[in-house]
Amino acid sequence: MANKRDRIKLTDEELETFLQGRHTMNVATFNHDGTIHLVAMWYGFLEGAPAFHTYGKSQKIQNLRRDPRITVLVEDGEAYDELRGAEFVGTAEVVEDYDRVKEIGATTARRYFDPKSEDDVELIAAGVAEKRVGVRIEIERIVSWDHRKLNS
Repeated sequence: MANKRDRIKLTDEELETFLQGRHTMNVATFNHDGTIHLVAMWYGFLEGAPAFHTYGKSQKIQNLRRDPRITVLVEDGEAYDELRGAEFVGTAEVVEDYDRVKEIGATTARRYFDPKSEDDVELIAAGVAEKRVGVRIEIERIVSWDHRKLNS
């Protein structure tokens, strides 16, 4: 019989479905003094990996340029038996290429803004890519859980 940890782990398919939902990603990076900088971000995808965009002078980007280690958390649920989520530990790639940042902007816009058309997606993504950089997360380890499985 599987242990509790194995029973609540998300399958690859469940994880993919979960990540495609509208959730907030909590992003943790290391400040210059070793403390953790933790912020909430909307996210999209780049080349199949979780990604987000932000201003190039933001604290998280300064931190990632100095130390690319990153941990992110995507979760939901209110009661204990509803909690589910995933922690990704990895390395961040700061993306400055306009087309790649635009792709992150497009995947984010489709998920969070309910655009009326692909023209709207294009406008949002172009605006993002003009003023921001992206971060693509190269995942090294995943921990996931779905407490809804505890009662099954």
